[in-house]
Amino acid sequence: MSSSIVNAQSVPLVPPTNSQAEEETVDQNVDGPILQEIVISGLQRIEEETILTYLSLREGKPYTANTVNQSLKKLFATGLFADVSIVQLNQNSLEIKVVENPIINRVAYEGNLRVKDEILESETQLRPRVVYTRTRVQNDVKRILDVYRRRGRYAAKVVPKIIQLDQNRVDLAFEIEEGPDSGVHKISFVGNDYFDDDALASELLTRQTRWYSFLSDADTYDPDKLTFDRELLRRYYLKNGFADFRVVSAVAELSEDRTGFFITFTVEEGDRYSFGEYEISSSLKGVNVESLYEYVDIDVGDWYNANILEDNVDAITEELNRQGFAFVDVYPEINRNTDDDIININFKISEAPKVYVDRIEIRGNVRTKDEVIRREFRLVEGDAFNTSKLRRSRQRITDLGYFKNVEVNNVPGQSPNHTVIQVDVEEQSTGELSLGGGFSTTAGLLAEVAVEERNLLGRGQHLRVATQLGQEESKIDVSFTEPYFLDREGLSAGIDVFLVEEDNQDTSSSDNSEKGFRLRTGYDLTQYWRQNLNFRVANEEVTNVASDASIYVKADEGERTVVSVGHTTAYDRLNSRISPTDGYIFSFSNDFAGLAGDVDYFSSTVRASNYVSFLEEDFVLELSASASNIVGLNDQDVRLNDRWYAGGANFRGFDNAGIGPRDTATSDALGGKNRWLATAELDFPIGVPKEFGLTASVFTDLGSVWSTEENGSNVADDTSIRSSVGVGFNWESPLGPMRFDFAQAIQKEDYDETEIFRFSFGTRF
Repeated sequence: MSSSIVNAQSVPLVPPTNSQAEEETVDQNVDGPILQEIVISGLQRIEEETILTYLSLREGKPYTANTVNQSLKKLFATGLFADVSIVQLNQNSLEIKVVENPIINRVAYEGNLRVKDEILESETQLRPRVVYTRTRVQNDVKRILDVYRRRGRYAAKVVPKIIQLDQNRVDLAFEIEEGPDSGVHKISFVGNDYFDDDALASELLTRQTRWYSFLSDADTYDPDKLTFDRELLRRYYLKNGFADFRVVSAVAELSEDRTGFFITFTVEEGDRYSFGEYEISSSLKGVNVESLYEYVDIDVGDWYNANILEDNVDAITEELNRQGFAFVDVYPEINRNTDDDIININFKISEAPKVYVDRIEIRGNVRTKDEVIRREFRLVEGDAFNTSKLRRSRQRITDLGYFKNVEVNNVPGQSPNHTVIQVDVEEQSTGELSLGGGFSTTAGLLAEVAVEERNLLGRGQHLRVATQLGQEESKIDVSFTEPYFLDREGLSAGIDVFLVEEDNQDTSSSDNSEKGFRLRTGYDLTQYWRQNLNFRVANEEVTNVASDASIYVKADEGERTVVSVGHTTAYDRLNSRISPTDGYIFSFSNDFAGLAGDVDYFSSTVRASNYVSFLEEDFVLELSASASNIVGLNDQDVRLNDRWYAGGANFRGFDNAGIGPRDTATSDALGGKNRWLATAELDFPIGVPKEFGLTASVFTDLGSVWSTEENGSNVADDTSIRSSVGVGFNWESPLGPMRFDFAQAIQKEDYDETEIFRFSFGTRF
């Protein structure tokens, strides 16, 4: 009466539970007709023994209406049958008629252009050789809709369809109508008096749909993004003095046509406070409170800023850790003076619970190796747990630039005095394809292609291969850096291999070639001071000197070997190495050639840059300056190749090598032994929405290059100041960042050469 189909799904045998056995015992103790025969019909692939296992009925035992009903319920609960009925053939015989649910032969997705099949398959549960039921199908329909809603498509529709096959099999197809993106029709705020709607909306990740929204997906509604927007609003108010601020609610209402959302934030701003007096108190023995005041950076009278407060807590905690206090808690007690709207702060130092780091768990890093993340931690297994070090660890991991999102949390460990640190990361692209170009009134066009990988093979190593092709210069540069050389923090090492071919016919009536390598290493002297060393070997050659070239250019014709060592010492207090908006950096460098080879010289350079931001960091002012000098050694003159030049990228408004000593008879640039440069540049928004990624800058460049070895009558060499002014435009385009500079030389000499326009373009992969 039964048959099985090859490759059909096996059916598990589920023994009756204790309660079921008790029910059967009770029923069998009740008088009723004795069941002599059970007949099963309708089976196609399921064995009779499987059916009998689920029944409360037994041959040779009495049965009642209750045991029949129980058997029906159990058979339906298996999910194996579309229909079940029990018919009494006579007083002692029952027939169980079943209609088996079909087996799924194939699952297909149709109409899904935005979401790949693989993603849908990972979210749904129905598979080939799984029993088909309507409940399971409806559950998978809901899961597919959830996938689309997470991608901002709330108008998506899913219709399941089945195709009947032989042997009680079906093909299942989900017909998907993806619908448009469910954007954000409007973002509103209720309760905001101090900041207007536009100011608050600019702080959110979520953006209102505009005609230009195709430039990004910021206008796509995402519940998780909305939750983070609440936090962004809180941070914005807390850093602007509103210590009592709270978000009452954030409600997203879907429009009737399901094409967009109306989002409303209800807020309570509260009073705006300024910083009042501050003090440090300690209940911990041995703490020199007075020595800690130098680590507090609060200006009385400034608006209260929760970020500044947290930075001060970190600074005090770090100093106490350095003094040997492993278990310490610095708590900023805030005392509000509502009459004067000021906040007085007491940094209270107490002993923290003695909790140790049990282990560090890292999750989400598919490509990046664990050790690359672990080495950025200020804590290791077995250390005393410290919240300040935990925050610093998270920031260091974020600053790597390898991850789109970094979450670091601690959860209880196996014992009360142990904790487990959990790190969840979401990787992002770390490769970069850069395309650069420029145009000048004399040099014409140039192009550069560079491929860079900042996390090579997930090891945190840096590889860059750059090729520049132009009318004046072509080069290949391969650079490799190991940031943790010998697995030591703060110690880096690298190598550069280069091949440069320069067409300097327009500037010096000659061609130059250079090939060689450079070994580099760097190490931290202190938290802010760093030392970098290099050793360079290069073969340099001046060729194709024009017949009418300057006699000083002709004197340099030929091939020479340069062997040099150098160093750079820097003091870095910038808030970001990539896009600084605050802080300063100072460095000085020296290079010495003469250990071997044909060239002897000693050069020095001093640089300094300072960044100041204002008006909510929308305006960033950069002030930078540098000064350089080179002298020949062992009675050698300084070659033209080793001298300083200015123009192009380092002095906008002037051509490459456009200023400085020059042979006026041939217009060949001779370079100088001394150079100074200075720049003042203000970056600011231009009034378009942030989604455009457009900003502008105004700048002025100043400088001079002077002092040459030559003193002929045709040599122009003076210390006069050159200057230029200009405007620049930055566009974070969908293809990558672009920079356009327009500059005009203001102060110049008649023999200087100028340019007006320069641009660059880059993209990431």
